[in-house]
Amino acid sequence: MPAARAIPLEDELGDVIDKALRCAGFNEEQLAGRAGVSVEKIRNAEDYRYEDLTDDDLRRLAGALRLNEVGLAALARDRYPRPRVTGLPFCVHPMRLPFGVGVVNAYAVVDCATGVGLLFDGGTGFEALQQVWPRAVTRIEAVFLTHPEAEHIGGISGALRQHGLATFYGPRCGPTGPGCWPLGEGETVVAAGYQITAFSTPGHCAEHNCYLVRPKGVPRARALLVSGDLIFAGSLGGGYFSCQQLLRHARRILEALPGATVIAPGHGPMTTVANERKYNPFLV
Repeated sequence: MPAARAIPLEDELGDVIDKALRCAGFNEEQLAGRAGVSVEKIRNAEDYRYEDLTDDDLRRLAGALRLNEVGLAALARDRYPRPRVTGLPFCVHPMRLPFGVGVVNAYAVVDCATGVGLLFDGGTGFEALQQVWPRAVTRIEAVFLTHPEAEHIGGISGALRQHGLATFYGPRCGPTGPGCWPLGEGETVVAAGYQITAFSTPGHCAEHNCYLVRPKGVPRARALLVSGDLIFAGSLGGGYFSCQQLLRHARRILEALPGATVIAPGHGPMTTVANERKYNPFLV
């Protein structure tokens, strides 16, 4: 598995401030008045220029935006903690596909010996997915979609054909067309020796699921949360459908799961529940 420290975070300080402003419902001038930080400094930060932000500025901004001050300062100083992800009872193969100026993630979760298992999300397209497909992954027995945005669903139909599957699992499936089997809150599927439980987590978009993955029959094993665009290392997805729902679901999921749970997000590096509880700017 690639070292987490080699993978850039999805969001920088400027992205977090922009998302927090959108969720708070006020603009840069209003933030400046609430925080006592100049509009120029705030706009510079949104443009990824935050060398002039002092520790006191960051404290004031965190208070005005109701963000975690420690995590916000860590992002500003390029010191956001990246936990070492180990101890899962299966192999996780992140597939990182170019998307715009960044990357989007798909994941294969497989038995380390046989390479047989599950696919989560399909990336931007099947050809792009094939280009990063791990040799160690030999067969997929079930496919899961976190949400029906083009960069996450693009390769799913090709993956289904490649592995002889007729359907995939997703959140209510409204816009995804035929072949989708909807999973709602708390519903569980057993496939390829794994137990996969869905959490319904709208907010980034109207239809969004996260999936908790455990080996079948081993309830105390360290688990994996495939979080889609709900939770990132150091940030959350954009609340384009509903910021309030996104924040509520992110907080309830992280409160409900053990700290050792590994998070596999739709963008950026993998992290853990404990790390994001402690440092994620949005989780206060």
